[in-house]
Amino acid sequence: MTAGQLVVTGLGVIAPSGVGTEQHWSSLLRGELKVGTIDSFDPAGYPASLAGQVRGFVPTEFVDERLLVQTDRWSWMSLAAAQMALDDAGYDPADHDPYATSVFLSAGSGGNEFGQREIQALWSRGRRAVGAYQSIAWFYAASTGQVSIRHGTKGPSGVVVSEGAGGLDSIGWARRAVRRGTSAVLVGGTEAGITPYALTCQATSGRLSTAREPKEGYKPFDAAAGGHVLGEGGAVLLLEDAAAAERRGAAGVWGEIAGYGATHDAYHHEAAAPDSRQFARAMRTALDDAGLRPQDVDLVVADGAGTPELDALEAQALRSVFAARTDPVTVTAPQGFTGRLMAGGSALNVATALLAMRHGMVPAVGNLDRPGPSYGLDLVQGAPRRKPVRTALVNARGFGGFNSALVLRAVPPA
Repeated sequence: MTAGQLVVTGLGVIAPSGVGTEQHWSSLLRGELKVGTIDSFDPAGYPASLAGQVRGFVPTEFVDERLLVQTDRWSWMSLAAAQMALDDAGYDPADHDPYATSVFLSAGSGGNEFGQREIQALWSRGRRAVGAYQSIAWFYAASTGQVSIRHGTKGPSGVVVSEGAGGLDSIGWARRAVRRGTSAVLVGGTEAGITPYALTCQATSGRLSTAREPKEGYKPFDAAAGGHVLGEGGAVLLLEDAAAAERRGAAGVWGEIAGYGATHDAYHHEAAAPDSRQFARAMRTALDDAGLRPQDVDLVVADGAGTPELDALEAQALRSVFAARTDPVTVTAPQGFTGRLMAGGSALNVATALLAMRHGMVPAVGNLDRPGPSYGLDLVQGAPRRKPVRTALVNARGFGGFNSALVLRAVPPA
């Protein structure tokens, strides 16, 4: 490994598919549909009633009770996933210079549950009923701040707000920090938007599935696709300068961040652009950044928005980028099993791609029964596909026109 090379040394996952990378991976390989009717509140009066909810997450196992009352569920998940990533990497920020570690997490909707509770108190009982922590618990940067405070990190940090593309964009920001001298960065993000307020906001997008049966919900690239369902959770990853990781004796490396590209449709703040040019350009930029050709890619983890219009645009972009190949590129979108986790979803897809690299196995497109015949993609359907993965391209789009792509490359064992 060389200086300037950016590698992933730690993974932390909290998702509907499980708490921890092993639970998440096993669930995907079994093809378990983790979408169900929302049970944290009564969704009967809402146009959407399905979601991917995290089960088995016990916040007190990761967060001190004194901090629990000051923060929102999405921050609890970020704190837990960050600790998992650090433990996985065998990296304790306290053993390093405080300025050697940064935190760049993504956020799509902030602390919904906490914020809604305080707003209800305001309107029902007046301003004196609002707690002092409202000003920091709902805030987009709360998770970044709380993770930094907990571990005493003082490197350049921030929060990335580009909706579903945020998980990849946080990695783009981390690359800049490492190139400027920071040796380790926590990236990724989580979401916890399964609340009445957040569901009301999401419903205005027109992209939520109105299905009432889980099997009829989020179906990326399916002929019956009718929108996505919300999911909560995500992933946090520890990235390190490869030479620094080697000097400290890092136990292992999941893979290399080889290339990154981001564009914007610059079309409309809500409606999707009528073509896929900017999405395709993000993919080409990431491949060029990695010094790779389309023929070098073994796997694409697609954005898989789950609406006919957006899935068709992504398929169009993929056909354009990989047109020169003599064999079709393998494509998956396992998020159909878990729901669309917004900023946490693209971070989770990076973790999934790294797991596919390590195990030589590609999970199927989630909840796919009948692929849209016009897409023309080699979609992994039904059972997982055994396949060596040396290079993976992860795609993500954010509501409002954000497009991002990330190239991951396997690192030979030392």
